Amino acid sequence: MKGTPKEHKLYNPKMECMSREELRELQSKRLRETVKIEYENVALYRARMDARGVKPEDIKTVDDLRLLPFTQKTDLRDEFPFGLIAAPKSEIVRIQGSSGTTGKPIVVGYTQNDVDVWAEMVARAITAAGGGKDDIIHIAYGYGLFTGGLGAHQGAAKVGAMVVPMSSGNTPRQIMMMKELGATMLCCTPSYATFLGETIREMGIKPEEMRLKSGCFGAEPWSEEMRANLEELLGIDACDIYGLVEIGGPGVAFECLEKHGMHVSEDNVIVEIIDPVTEEPLPYGESGELVFTTIMKTGMPMLRYRTHDICSLDASPCKCGRTHVRMERITGRTDDMIIIRGVNVFPSQIESVLVGMDGVSPHYMLIVDRVNSTDKLGVQVELTNEMFSDTVAEIEKLRDGIKEKIKSVVGISVKVQLVPPKSIPRSEGKAKRVIDNRNI
Repeated sequence: MKGTPKEHKLYNPKMECMSREELRELQSKRLRETVKIEYENVALYRARMDARGVKPEDIKTVDDLRLLPFTQKTDLRDEFPFGLIAAPKSEIVRIQGSSGTTGKPIVVGYTQNDVDVWAEMVARAITAAGGGKDDIIHIAYGYGLFTGGLGAHQGAAKVGAMVVPMSSGNTPRQIMMMKELGATMLCCTPSYATFLGETIREMGIKPEEMRLKSGCFGAEPWSEEMRANLEELLGIDACDIYGLVEIGGPGVAFECLEKHGMHVSEDNVIVEIIDPVTEEPLPYGESGELVFTTIMKTGMPMLRYRTHDICSLDASPCKCGRTHVRMERITGRTDDMIIIRGVNVFPSQIESVLVGMDGVSPHYMLIVDRVNSTDKLGVQVELTNEMFSDTVAEIEKLRDGIKEKIKSVVGISVKVQLVPPKSIPRSEGKAKRVIDNRNI
């Protein structure tokens, strides 16, 4: 593996290495400004703060954060598309988004300020992974509403690197371009990076024939075992990157070459860990639900946004010199969302397709597998007794129809398997809807 001995680079030393006392003062100032913007411009926040008897002038320091109401993904769906926008629509220069449970995407409006802040966060991540202006950065995240492609692209451009915007798919062409252009850094999902590495080996290309030295990999959960395998396959340093469109996209947190947790961009966001049941804040080191408050966004700021991701925070010093807290690897979720190739999928999305559909019962199961390092989603659906006794042609027609409807809702292709009536196990408690066979 390359990258040893470690040379720690910083994109913005002033912000990334400021003392905890200075950082706290900066966060408090920016929090006050953000709360004022929200209260004056977003009816939902104003109503919730009024219901709590909280006014902007009550928020003086980070300690007052607990006075503010939480925000959740359902709020973005309920206020779709522009109900949470805090800036005039004329100042919104970008829309990014993710899939929603009803088929509508969740959309987030970005001002030019938001795009610039996001670009710097990704630039910090790329720099932390060893990248810089002399690098050739190959981007194999998808481009579109999904923040991966454009996020990595603008961060790579920010550090002055040569950007290769390949997007996803066409693996042989990806490898040819990486090899011929001399890519030194790779940005994509860890599963696709692994598939690229395996394919490179199958093509008889040795890792040393490539110039790759490191990569920023995210948008899906992955394990230390997967990291070790990926680093061995490609001969690189594989660094994790975390983000979500509601908070600003990838770069909200990122690993340095120490790989001991992801540094949170605390000058741009305030991070909390709460008990998901009591909603009370938890101290550093304790595992709970990750909550973010944006303090630099002007288009659609978020106050105490519940991610439903479970992890812990580490405030101990890092050898890289950064002083921002680190979030440990995500260990689970408080809801039933699964991530397939960077796309958020909820069982309720599948249910919305099946409910009321002739020929199938409301019983289904999602099967997640990792095949050739690529995540695959299968859906088992029970037939009704009447359809089970129908012709093969009719059953195949129904299966194809379900497959197309699911793709239109979740945005990815799935394998649909129609199974006999009463063949999916029943549960007396909460129904088990997902079997995840990935080793993550």
